[in-house]
Amino acid sequence: MAQQQTQHTALNTKPDFSLFKSLLFTAAPIIFQNLTQSFINMLDTIMVGRLGEVEIAAVGLGNQIYFMMTMILFGIASGASIFIAQFWGQKDVAGIRKTLGLSLSAAGIVSVLFMAAALAVPETLISLYSADTAVIKEGGAYLRAVAVSYPITAVSFVYAQALRSTEKLQLPLAAAVASLAVNGLLNYLFIFGVGPFPELGVVGAAIGTVAARVIELALLLFVSYRRRYPAAGTCRELFSFNGYLIRRYIIIAVPVIINETLWGGGITMQNSIFAHAGTDAIAAFNITGTISQLTWVFFIGCGNAAAIVIGKRIGEHNDVLARKSANTFALYMPLFACAFALLLLPLSRLLPLLFKVSPHIIEQAAAMLYVLMVSYPFKAFNMCMVVGVCRSGGDTVFAAVCDVAFMWLIALPLGALAALYLHAPAWIVYCCVICDDWIKAALGLWRLRSGKWLHHVTEPAQ
Repeated sequence: MAQQQTQHTALNTKPDFSLFKSLLFTAAPIIFQNLTQSFINMLDTIMVGRLGEVEIAAVGLGNQIYFMMTMILFGIASGASIFIAQFWGQKDVAGIRKTLGLSLSAAGIVSVLFMAAALAVPETLISLYSADTAVIKEGGAYLRAVAVSYPITAVSFVYAQALRSTEKLQLPLAAAVASLAVNGLLNYLFIFGVGPFPELGVVGAAIGTVAARVIELALLLFVSYRRRYPAAGTCRELFSFNGYLIRRYIIIAVPVIINETLWGGGITMQNSIFAHAGTDAIAAFNITGTISQLTWVFFIGCGNAAAIVIGKRIGEHNDVLARKSANTFALYMPLFACAFALLLLPLSRLLPLLFKVSPHIIEQAAAMLYVLMVSYPFKAFNMCMVVGVCRSGGDTVFAAVCDVAFMWLIALPLGALAALYLHAPAWIVYCCVICDDWIKAALGLWRLRSGKWLHHVTEPAQ
């Protein structure tokens, strides 16, 4: 009865804007880091896009393998961050380091497997998305060159997430900025062959990416260990996790990993649908994704920041404030999404200046951006609920089902039907592949009001 009264009180508390200011303070470095990462991807797409449709499609599809890996890594790191944020609320540094070591082990295995596949059969992987022989050849060359960065990216990914979960937010941002600078410079030199540097095209973009990832990881590790941050553990501290922690991690984190893997697989299926619809369609879809990242990073940052804020409150056993924070964030995120969606309108006007592709492709990409504008409030709420609220509260099974079931059961089949059988215009196909956001938002609102998302995942074994 007492628990029900607590839930009822929390759910009827008016949203507190001071909580949202706290969220923005935590989110700002994460937003800028994600924006920097988006610029890294955008640099590759824009610079390679100056070479033509085949090259932009090749790099876009090559990056789908990387994207699939990062989705699994995000699941591993996000699952760990649920524990790390609550351990941080308890000031349990030993628990933080053991959890980090466990996630490093899992991420290392995944990244090595992806690297091996990309080095061994790159053209086969690209052919899963496109039948265009020119795209397969260029994409395979890009994939083979960039694959060596995968294990480096995995370690950076996990450390950056652990640093954010312990409120060491400036370091991942600084490392990302340095990475952007290196990537931009080397892209310019090696893609186009400036001065004594060879003109390598898509392989030049891969070289820039590899160098950028090395710099990013070096900065993260050097500063973390020099300043003895909570994540800077010795090998003994990192890899001394016991069977109980492994079991708890599996129960809580494996649904997140499955969630991100299936969601990432769904995104790659979207790319496959557009690629089989034609090179023009996949080029327009890649352009749309590149532009939308410039505004969507705000909500990615807020979702991760909400998980940090709420998770810390749960770790402090302040459940009332955790619920109040969740309700406040869930209200304001869609409202801010309406404003950010309007930014896509002027960005759509800049497409001819940014991409050297045919006017028909620009028109398709602009139409997709208009569809995305309508969807933004629903997408923002879903980001807040899945990444920020449910995962911070250990409600990972519900989050996984909500996030991927409707994508695979409704959106993707509709998109495939529209593209492959009805031969609908690209923007209609795009409407189909993102229609699951509306259903997920309704289900997420029900879960938020029920209060059943909050769990204490770091309680010691009895």
